[in-house]
Amino acid sequence: MTVTVAIFAHQEERRIAGCLASLPLDRPGTLFHVLVNGTTDATVERARAAAGGRTNVIVHDIAQGGKSRTWNHCVHDLLTGDDDAVIFMDGDAEIAAGSIDALVADLAAHPAANAAAGMPMNGRMVEAYRAGLRAEGGLFGDLYALSGRFVTAIRARALRLPDDLIGDDGMIAAWAHTDLRDDSHWVHDRVLACDGAGFLAEQVSLARPSTWAMQYKRLINYSVRFFQNRIVSDIMTREGPVGLPARLDSLYADWLPRFRPRPGLTGWFDRKALERMRAAA
Repeated sequence: MTVTVAIFAHQEERRIAGCLASLPLDRPGTLFHVLVNGTTDATVERARAAAGGRTNVIVHDIAQGGKSRTWNHCVHDLLTGDDDAVIFMDGDAEIAAGSIDALVADLAAHPAANAAAGMPMNGRMVEAYRAGLRAEGGLFGDLYALSGRFVTAIRARALRLPDDLIGDDGMIAAWAHTDLRDDSHWVHDRVLACDGAGFLAEQVSLARPSTWAMQYKRLINYSVRFFQNRIVSDIMTREGPVGLPARLDSLYADWLPRFRPRPGLTGWFDRKALERMRAAA
């Protein structure tokens, strides 16, 4: 079986070598695209060094950042449509041994499934996250797989994520559950929870102040994602993926008057998110 692995990396000079070291780069029939996007640090150089000259590991230096934009580029410009499965993962994660084989095997064993989720393996909320993925049929961007058939359907219909979408994994899960239709076609079993595949993500630590800034930015992004989800949920309910705009900020002017910060500490990050969205409108 032929498999492509897409690895998204933005400012990951510290972790990209560990990420690639966790992968079976010599796996037969497997092509690895390292998608370094919008990066000003040494991620490209360190990724190329970690690739060790392997011809099946291609490091891309993409000027524009944005994971959703890069996802579109990968699916529509880099993939050939010949893969049995496509694995998507983040360049700051380390992947448990056997994960790629497990994801591919799960999709092969369930021909009606469109996607399979890798499972988190660390963090104080890990069991809750794992239970949530199983119950909701969710995907984490750190590690998931799409069937080749499903990717071919996305390509054939020229479906793209909004370039400024935060939360590509949630949108892809919705596409997979609905088989690229509106939410009335939701089927839970089209997304599998793959217990044989897992990832380790970097945790916030009081001992590492650098992770505080990372978490602060992450929480603002989570708030932007919360408000964006209100918009995309409306579109997915009424029209499905075909109704998504090229950029969500083209709709902000209509939606921003309806948004209010939530109570408590979350409201601080909501206010920062709404400031960013107003500036983008």
